[in-house]
Amino acid sequence: MSTENTADPQAFSEELAGSVTGVGLVWAQTSGGVIGKDGDMPWHLPEDLKHFNRLTMGHPVIMGRKTWLSFPDKYRPLPGRTNIVITRQKGWGESPEAKGAVVVPSLDDALLESQFVDGGETVWILGGGEVFRQSTDLANVAVVTTIDVEADGDTFAPELGETWEAAASVPPDGWLTAANGTQYRFTKWVRTQG
Repeated sequence: MSTENTADPQAFSEELAGSVTGVGLVWAQTSGGVIGKDGDMPWHLPEDLKHFNRLTMGHPVIMGRKTWLSFPDKYRPLPGRTNIVITRQKGWGESPEAKGAVVVPSLDDALLESQFVDGGETVWILGGGEVFRQSTDLANVAVVTTIDVEADGDTFAPELGETWEAAASVPPDGWLTAANGTQYRFTKWVRTQG
């Protein structure tokens, strides 16, 4: 990627948004791998939300029911994207909580559904933990925001393992500093095998 030698997070997000196709995983985590606690993120980083929105806008997003419910009501469904929610709870799709979501019972059904909506050449999987575990072997790219904070959590980032390698990072070394003083970095991982 041409952004490998720059520390411009906006250019990195733009380039990823214009070049990634297939099935992608996207998440933010602490340096220790925490992605959530009690259905919420244990940090506040507007720069990551801007990055996430730029990356996923115009494409279907797949998530579990708990991830869907972790978004504040005013952000459900995520605008400009088909929101596909996986749940095994019978009848949940007819509940008020599901308003605006395409509700399916499995990851396979979610991936199938994503191919029939606008922007389906790129599908973003948003989590949570179980959905990430099921999809790690199916995805070809992962975009990870690492936040240099320590936080307790009950949900952790998936292990990408030896079949993945870091392809680009902003900044290439060290950290970006958010307006609130939090340090973070964006990394694009690609599958090298499988």
